Order: sequence, then C-alpha cells, then structure tokens
Amino acid sequence: MTELSSAAASELTTADSSSSATASRPAPGTQAASAGSHGAAEYLEGIRQSDRTWIGKAITLVESTKPKDQAKAAELIDRLLPLGGGACRIGVTGVPGAGKSTLIDALGSMVIQQGKKVGVLAVDPSSSVSGGSILGDKTRMNSLAQNPNAFIRPSPTLGKLGGATRAAREVLLILEAAGYGVIFVETVGVGQSEAVVADMVDFFMLVLIPGAGDELQGIKRGVVELADHVVVNKAEGDNAARSKQAAAYYRNALKLLTPQTQSWQPSVSTCSALRRTGLEELWEAIEQHRHQLLESGELQSKRRGQQVRWMWSMVEDRLMTALRQDKGVASVLDWTVRQVSEGKMSPPKAAASILEKFEFKL
Repeated sequence: MTELSSAAASELTTADSSSSATASRPAPGTQAASAGSHGAAEYLEGIRQSDRTWIGKAITLVESTKPKDQAKAAELIDRLLPLGGGACRIGVTGVPGAGKSTLIDALGSMVIQQGKKVGVLAVDPSSSVSGGSILGDKTRMNSLAQNPNAFIRPSPTLGKLGGATRAAREVLLILEAAGYGVIFVETVGVGQSEAVVADMVDFFMLVLIPGAGDELQGIKRGVVELADHVVVNKAEGDNAARSKQAAAYYRNALKLLTPQTQSWQPSVSTCSALRRTGLEELWEAIEQHRHQLLESGELQSKRRGQQVRWMWSMVEDRLMTALRQDKGVASVLDWTVRQVSEGKMSPPKAAASILEKFEFKL
C-alpha cells in the first residue's frame, strides 16, 4: 500500500464495480465474542468477498486491545496490504451543526450512483467518563445506511479530543481491501486530533456554514491550513446569498495561507446537503485534487509518509499499553501521581521513576 497501483492511479474506478455482499452485520456482542476465534486466512477471504459479516469481525479484531487479538490483527494487516491503497480517502471535519453527516450521506449516495462503493468511518461522540457512545452518525445517514453498496462503521472516540480512533488506519485498509473505492472519515468536530485524520486521508474537507468570517474565528488556524477544500453547507433559501458571501470570504482568506502541496491550491464551494445541490462541483474538486496529485507524484509520496507515521503511532500505542499494564509500574503509579498532584515531586523526576520500573516485553 506504500505505492498506488497503476489501476488506482488511472482514476477512482478500481475496486468500485464489484457487487456488495448481502450478509447483515452481526450484533456487536457477537463480533466481540468471535473476533479472535478465526484464522487470518478466514478473515482475508471474507474481506476479499466483501462479506459484511467478516468485515465487521475484522474491524472488531483490529480494534481489540487484547495481546492475542493484536498479534492476529498484525498478521491480517500484512496480508491486506497488497489489496489496499486504491481508494480515495476523504476526511471530513467542521464546526458542530455544519451538517457533516448529512453531507456525507448526500455525496456518498451520489457517488454510489456512479458505480462506486462507499465506506464511512463515522467517529462517534462518547462519554469520557463512561465511554458510552451516542451512535448518532448512522441515524443521520439514512440513505447510505440502507444502501447495500455502503458500509458505515460508527467508531467511539472513548473521550479523546478530536475523535481520532486508535485503529482508524487499519479500518481504512480493511474497507479498501473489501472493494470500497471511496472512504469518508468523519470527525466529531474541530479539535487537536484533526491533524491525525488529515494524515490518514488524501483529501481533507472543512465543512462550514454561512456567516462570513464568524466561523473561522472559532477554528484553529492549523485546522484551516490542513484543508484541501472548504465547503459552505446549508446554502438554501435565505442562506443562499449569505453562502456566496461566505465562500468569497473564505476564498480570500485561504490565499493568505501556504498550500499543503505544490500541485493544489485549496478551493471553496457551496452546497446544500439537504436539497442535494452543489454536490457535483464538490465531487469535481475532489477528483481534480486526486488527479493533480497523482500526476505530480505527490499523492504517492504522501501515502509513503503516512505509512511511516502509522508505524510510529503503533509503536507509541503499544509502548503506552505495555507501560500501563506493567506490574512494576502499577506498584508505584498511584503513589507517584499523588506526589506530583500534591507538588511533592516534579513531573520529570516522576516520569523517570515510572520508567525505571518499566520492563518492556513483546
């Protein structure tokens, strides 16, 4: 997956024409119970056949924190790598209430009508206290939820700011290998982890609403700089004129920022996800962006860099998991945290004492 295949480089048609499996997704409890009871070859075959049940089981496997499941997940990812890399990956973020889910539903439905299969990784808000999920994104994508050529996976944030989940990259690869040629990654809203999502997709889209410059004042500059395209949603009725004014404002504002790539100047458009207008222009921008980055070789280079950063994120995740589970660390952790919180020990000294107790084993 470090290199795009020649078929993928030609445009977005690779892996989009195969028919979707009709098997229904099993209940979460069923997946959790059976995720680790199959071999990597069984998962691979089910994914290649675009079997929705096996796709769900594979996602449950890669999201598991159990060491045994993680080992099997690593083997599965190795086998899936040659099958991935051909999809158009689109990140979607924006201010709360901008209509991100509704826009994905409308745009995804239009893309399916063009003969493509659409996957959605809908990061779902969850409580930082209980970890409970709202699972509201799927209910806001009524058209895609009922379409056999779409696969929506609500993924809880577990209280993490920005909503980037630990196994999001693995889920992207699974959906690609299953033949989903267009994959959306929707985030909860504008936050620190938007940079993480931008680093796992090809095209990063910022969804705003009419109101001239008010929205940009509430958005971190770094998030705006990550955007390949800004779309002003809800451009209908009385908002139509204001949407055009807002788009002109954003267009001028983006000219002051340094583009992410040499081949693409961030663009702006308006649309109404509710009335499904302006979607063709938005999709044209996505395709044009992909075409230009493929022609320049920047998309291939971007994917290679993403692979390396994926590796390091896995290293960091595994180290943190091992550290928190280490018996030596556990024996001093509560006391050390209390010492730091009471001002009796400096954070640097506390960190050193914790690491002294840590014995990492694979």
